[in-house]
Amino acid sequence: MKVSRAARAWINYHRNHSKKNTVRSYQSVIDRFCQDLGESEIEQVAPEDVLSFLNSLTNGNKPYTKRVRYSHLSAFFNFFRNNIDPGMGNPCDTPMIRKLYRKRVVSRWEIIEKETVDEIIFRPIKARNGLILELLASGGMWFGEVLKLRLNDIQDRKLILRKLNWIRSRD
Repeated sequence: MKVSRAARAWINYHRNHSKKNTVRSYQSVIDRFCQDLGESEIEQVAPEDVLSFLNSLTNGNKPYTKRVRYSHLSAFFNFFRNNIDPGMGNPCDTPMIRKLYRKRVVSRWEIIEKETVDEIIFRPIKARNGLILELLASGGMWFGEVLKLRLNDIQDRKLILRKLNWIRSRD
């Protein structure tokens, strides 16, 4: 089966089973793929062809966009393998291509225990720093709000917040 015919079948399937934006996203990738390799037999598409296509398609794009384009093309070949020819391999499923288009590992922030936070807040080198940290952590204030505070904002052990004109309204 030619790539262009398989692509039509895949897009028609998604028109019936997927949301409009999903179809539009798949359509843009598969149309470009058909321009490059539409007359080839789908079984004859090599990983080198896929890599060359993905490199030309995603040249200058961000890593997330590259990953999405790779996922779309891989889904196309998986659809063909799962529904038409179970013996066919996915040319996107090679270690080199998977590594080039893998998800970026998100670094997780280390969560500090409450006792450590309390120690940082209540044992500062300068009292001013401790007050700032306490207002941020316990008072739920923004850093900009804390920096805008003045001595006349304190009345009888209470903090009076003025409307600050630098905060935008969310209307």
